[in-house]
Amino acid sequence: MTKETSNIKLIANNKKAHHDYFLEETFEAGVELFGTEVKSLRQGHCSIKEAFIHIENGEVIIYGMHVSPYEKGNIFNKDPLRPKRLLMHKKEIMRLLGKIKEKGYTLIPVKVYFKGSLVKVEIALARGKKLYDKRQDIAKKDARREAERDFKIRNLG
Repeated sequence: MTKETSNIKLIANNKKAHHDYFLEETFEAGVELFGTEVKSLRQGHCSIKEAFIHIENGEVIIYGMHVSPYEKGNIFNKDPLRPKRLLMHKKEIMRLLGKIKEKGYTLIPVKVYFKGSLVKVEIALARGKKLYDKRQDIAKKDARREAERDFKIRNLG
């Protein structure tokens, strides 16, 4: 493990992504930001709960990623919900575009983090879950939690 890859600091995580979607593949993308937005991210002021991603004119754009205004930024602050361009290789974008055209696939942000001094977004190629899939996942979690609880009780007794 190199020094650069071990220097990852999580800023925001999309917990609902695993609940609402089957995550097929993940990709790492840079984000085009302004100075005050980076300062705000360093303080951890970011939310991707409502965020989604579109590909327009060969560019990947994230909508709904909320970066709170930097307190000391005054006139240099940008709109917190402005669409931000994601930086990816052209081949990756074309591959994603082909996959999205298949029925049921979408792009969603999974997490935002610092990799060294760079802000990165992990995006996932995802397929939406139906209600019965969510119920199955909840039932599996409950069963696993119950089994762990029984195991803990037996070991303590």
